[in-house]
This record gives sequence, C-alpha cells and structure tokens, in this order.
Amino acid sequence: MNPKLFLAPMAGYSDTVFRQICGSCGCDETVSEMISAAALHYKDEKTAILARIEPEEPPVSLQIFGHDPSMMAEAAEILITGAYVPEKDRERFPKIIKPIGIDINMGCPVKKISGSGDGSALMQNPSLAGKIMESVADVCRKHNVRPSAKIRLGWNKNTINAPEFALMLAQSGAEQVTLHCRTKEELYTPGIHPEYLAKTAEKLRKYAPGCTLIGNGDIASCEDAQTMLNYGCDGLMIGRAALGNPWIFRQIREAAAGEPIFTPTPDDLRNMAAHMVHEIVLRKGEYAGIRESRGRAAHFCKGLPHSASLRDQLNHAESEEEFIRILMG
Repeated sequence: MNPKLFLAPMAGYSDTVFRQICGSCGCDETVSEMISAAALHYKDEKTAILARIEPEEPPVSLQIFGHDPSMMAEAAEILITGAYVPEKDRERFPKIIKPIGIDINMGCPVKKISGSGDGSALMQNPSLAGKIMESVADVCRKHNVRPSAKIRLGWNKNTINAPEFALMLAQSGAEQVTLHCRTKEELYTPGIHPEYLAKTAEKLRKYAPGCTLIGNGDIASCEDAQTMLNYGCDGLMIGRAALGNPWIFRQIREAAAGEPIFTPTPDDLRNMAAHMVHEIVLRKGEYAGIRESRGRAAHFCKGLPHSASLRDQLNHAESEEEFIRILMG
C-alpha cells in the first residue's frame, strides 16, 4: 500500500517555506495555516500572507474557519480566485496559484477558536456544520477544487460523534474528511483513540464510498503510521512529528515499500534548519525572520549534540550570519 501523506495545518509552522520543505521530503499534499473567513470578508491584508501559494510547493489546500455559511462560502471564493491579494500588491504576486482544495476546520480545540463557535465547536452543531459544508462545497464544485473538512472525535468522551458527523459531511459535499483521533477536551494530551477511526472508515465505506478518510494524531514513526493505516483510513496527516523531521514522509513511504529507511545525520539536520531560516529571512526580512526562526529551528536541534545549549545560543542570535554560524557549530 502506498498511502497518501499530508502535512497538517499548524499555526506558525505550515507556511510556504515549511510546506516546500515537506514536499521535498516526500509529502504529497499540504494544508495551510488556518485562515479566518471573517478576516477575508473584512479584507484584512495580513491574510494574504497566509493564503499565498508559491510555485515550488506540492499541492496545497487552504484551510478556513468560521461559523457563518455565507461568509465561509465567500471565503472559499476569495481564496480560490486569488481575490485576497490587495490591489497594491498585485505586481508582487503576478501569478495566483489555485489551491487543490478548500478545507474547513471543524476540529481546532483552542479556546480562542472553539469559544467563538468555530473549529471543534461545530461538532456540537451538526445542522450548522452541514450547511457550512454545503455552501463551501457548492463554491468548490464551481471551480473544480476539492471540498474537505478536518474534525475531531467529538467534544468530549461522552459526546463522541465522529462516525456520524463524518458521514453527514460527506453527504453535504465533503470529498475528504480528516479525523484527529482525540476529543476537543483532550486537546493534545498523549494517547489517541484510533478505534473510532475504524468505525468512521466503516461508515463512510458503506454509505459514502466516494469520500476519502485521512487519519491524524500521534503519528511520530513508521510504526505509528502503519498502526493507523491498519484501522482503515486511506491516508495519513502528520503534524508535530514533522517539525524537526520533515523526512518522516519519506521514511513512512520507504517502510511501506520495504526499503531501507533514511535516517538524517546531524549535518542533514543542520543544513535543513539553515535552509529553512534562510528562506524565512528572504520573505520576512532579517529582524522578523530571525525571531520567528528561533523556535522553529529548535525542533531540528533535538537530534544534535548539546541541544539545550545550542537552542539557548540561537535564541540570542540577532542576524542570519550569526544564527547559521551557531547552528553549524
């Protein structure tokens, strides 16, 4: 089996730079950071940065969040057509790359999102969630892009409704559903419940065979990937495990094919971190780029000697030259 592998949407990480890196390491598709439908509606110019897709990237789905069906449909239209780019920036972005899909976030557990009725809060309101899916799917069909959604098991252990909710989304137009195998209340605590992935896969195969199911949550190794695939999903979405090891996509594919599994050397880690920092600085300037890179490069340091000391030194670097010098040791 050669499963399709996705990079998960992660705020502050799943930008164009990291999406390109993961694509070069075997990732089939990526999903953008969450984009607010309300921000698009009110023409917030910072949103254009999140929606920007560059030519070197693998296929990208742009993920939106919100709870108003008409505003979510409007957001899908804006993102697919490239209308998010302000007039004054048109010369900087002459080519608008259409996303492969629009993904609806119905799983974010963070209070700032769910407390406003967005993200995982929608799993408590299937009727509204269905209307949102229908409105976005209508726009996606018009432009020939894939409508999808990312969900959790449910709000808490007493209200798990993922199998029924996923089927409802499929019947409302979703062509793909990603299931994070935790409840909203579990946030990101260790441990997942993949048995509900199996129940969801069974229900979709029986009643909505055209809808693809992607498994997500605690996939940190080739063994984790195979275990989740054994529960019946069609592909895998990987998030935090890729932050310091984007090669995990290649490793999973090699394991599935019975080939020797690539293990990055310390030089591989240093060189990939340096490449990432350079690309971030190119786009955001040295001052902002270096500060953003500190935490992101730290993930690569975990596999290096004296990692704690190295991270501390990087946190005090003020220029790209200094940052790279420290990183390379």
